[in-house]
Amino acid sequence: MGSGIAQVAATAGCEVLVFDTNQKALDRSREQLEKILSRLIEKEKIDQEKKQSIQNNIQYINELSGLKSSDLIIEAIIEDAAIKKTVFEGIEEYVSKDCIIASNTSSLSITSLAASLKYPERFIGIHFFNPAPLMKLVEVIPAIQTEAALTVKVKEIITSWEKDVVIAKDTPGFIVNKVARSFYGEAIRMYEEGLADQATIDWAMKELGGFKMGPFELMDFIGNDVNYTVTETVYKAFFYDPRFRPSFTQKRLAEAGYLGRKSGRGHYDYSEGAEMPEPNTDSVEGQKLLDRVLVMLINEAADTLHYHIATRDDIDTAMTKGVNYPKGLLKWADQIGIQTCVERMDALYFEYHEERYRCSPLLRKMAREQLKFYAE
Repeated sequence: MGSGIAQVAATAGCEVLVFDTNQKALDRSREQLEKILSRLIEKEKIDQEKKQSIQNNIQYINELSGLKSSDLIIEAIIEDAAIKKTVFEGIEEYVSKDCIIASNTSSLSITSLAASLKYPERFIGIHFFNPAPLMKLVEVIPAIQTEAALTVKVKEIITSWEKDVVIAKDTPGFIVNKVARSFYGEAIRMYEEGLADQATIDWAMKELGGFKMGPFELMDFIGNDVNYTVTETVYKAFFYDPRFRPSFTQKRLAEAGYLGRKSGRGHYDYSEGAEMPEPNTDSVEGQKLLDRVLVMLINEAADTLHYHIATRDDIDTAMTKGVNYPKGLLKWADQIGIQTCVERMDALYFEYHEERYRCSPLLRKMAREQLKFYAE
């Protein structure tokens, strides 16, 4: 991930230092960049001169002291708060107090990380999506301690790198990883209840909903271990809110080592000669599956707006640019009808009597007042 961020910054003309204590990791980063840039030349995305310019903009170092002249440092190491804090403390020994220090964490508290610094007001979250050179979205997350002007400055910097920047409150999962939990969680819930198999749910989401990948395909692509860990982290961080409760299905897959594509088996079998299961393509039943997942996504997006975690436009941008949803969820809610969304959530709550299915107060208020997220 760090190598990808370095490529993005170097492509934008920045002078970049890639730091790692492991020289082999630095060598791999250099070699990988060479391969990526060579492929871009083959695809006629860049020319030889641009390739050389990008490479010239990047230096590889293995001593923290080499970072002393940096204006912006983005950490992209293992998702371990204690290790990250130790690294930040080490960085502060060398850089000026005007140097911006940021974390690319996808799930840890930005405020907690900032608290490890002598000058926490210069700390911020800058969350890229993988692969960083290809994914347009970047979430910028100020900590409680972050100086207000710094958020504006960082947004300007990352925008100049030709990224779509959204601002999120320091809340577990930020925007994308918070809202997207329902895409996976509700799909697994329907599978566990025997309403449909994985192939049918994936088919419904793709063919009827327009999603580029179904939830089970996407979990296998991401890695069931990674997706389970993020779900568990968000669940704990939200004080065990039932909306984010992990599933035993995913936990057991992770325990078995059925991690998805990278292990050859996950929700699907990817071994040589294995055939993908055929879905049930009944459009009526498929629509029910789509409607249930979609209303849970819309409900979570509405709650994200309700609690001022992000703006309406940033929420919809995050979900279309960050995870390639076919439409912004709040815009989708308008098309379905806010009252219809409320009725679907209430029907689920009446059926299960679980807090997981509580309707967002914002949706209920908007339905009562006949409002829409977007004016016509």
